[in-house]
Amino acid sequence: MSKPTFYEFFAGAGMARAGLGADWKCAFANDFDRKKGLTYQHNWGANEIVVDDIRRVEIDQLPGVADLAWGSFPCQDLSLAGGGAGLKGERSGTFYPFWDIMRDLGEDGRAPKIIALENVTGALTSHGGSDFRAICSTFHAHGYRYGALVIDAALFVPQSRPRLFVVGVRDDVEIDPALLSPGPTMPFHSRGLRNAVEKLDAAEAESWLWWNLPTAPMRTKTFADILEENPTSVEWHTADETAKLLASMSAINVAKVEAAKRAGRRMVGGVYKRTRPDADGRSVKAEVRFDDIAGCLRTPAGGSSRQTIIVVDGNSVRSRLISARETARLMGMPEGYHLPKGYNESYHLMGDGVAVPVVRFLARHLLEPLAGVQLSSEESSEEIHAA
Repeated sequence: MSKPTFYEFFAGAGMARAGLGADWKCAFANDFDRKKGLTYQHNWGANEIVVDDIRRVEIDQLPGVADLAWGSFPCQDLSLAGGGAGLKGERSGTFYPFWDIMRDLGEDGRAPKIIALENVTGALTSHGGSDFRAICSTFHAHGYRYGALVIDAALFVPQSRPRLFVVGVRDDVEIDPALLSPGPTMPFHSRGLRNAVEKLDAAEAESWLWWNLPTAPMRTKTFADILEENPTSVEWHTADETAKLLASMSAINVAKVEAAKRAGRRMVGGVYKRTRPDADGRSVKAEVRFDDIAGCLRTPAGGSSRQTIIVVDGNSVRSRLISARETARLMGMPEGYHLPKGYNESYHLMGDGVAVPVVRFLARHLLEPLAGVQLSSEESSEEIHAA
């Protein structure tokens, strides 16, 4: 049996490719960023990746008829921190050139069987929900039935990372009734998603589907499990630097550190720098959480989003920036993946991506059945090419 094929747009590190695995064949990949493109080539080979603005991609560059077109289009204009430009923004607005390609493929008789989009959950509420309605309307207008899921990567890896996945299937493709639910179900149909769906007009709602996925397996790894003892991309803080960090915490957060000392196991806390007054009226610059998961990785613009961690093992308290390899582990990337040499470049690459185990979960329980294949192995990860 031949492998199902896919196109990977906004490819970045190739995380969708890693999640789909070796049982899928990449026919084409695209990203506009030269540095990301070089890293993609380093790990996956240069045969499929085209490094260029998506607005200049022509369908003649895309071979065959793909079972799946995957697009993790930029989220900056849809996120809470992105300025609110939404789909009219320069970055998130690349959604429309992506769909121009999908339209042209359809007119050429090569519309992908499945189209999957991934973005931040802010897409549900951006511009009062009009951006989500625009996404839904586009699926409907191009002859796709579609539904959406909100999946938190914390179900699979120790990182809080809820993301929106909109999956559409071509109108002529038969859908196994087992893949559908008569209504929303938890946890993947969140309240925010349900609220957004209620705002769809009649035509958009006519094409809406409630995808039916099984419960995710119990996550077994904690934040402490992915830690590097001797990282090469960052250095441990000095004792004075750690003491200064602790001194910037409120009494409540210091108490969390003291409780972690008594936990009887190594505890890793994520530090978040905020500016807010405490009970004494002074500015508190650092807060810590010890819940066995990392905060959501983001791109390190200005340095503020690069996560600092505190490692508590009995009375020993150390701190440092999270390492590049740790960010890759938090995204579920294979250990053999070659990261860029620069710390910020690696952090940006991971912070921009989609969690690999989430893609694998979607592939196994939705994309592969829709593509008409049922692959045998639950774990299917494409081998990373060694340079």
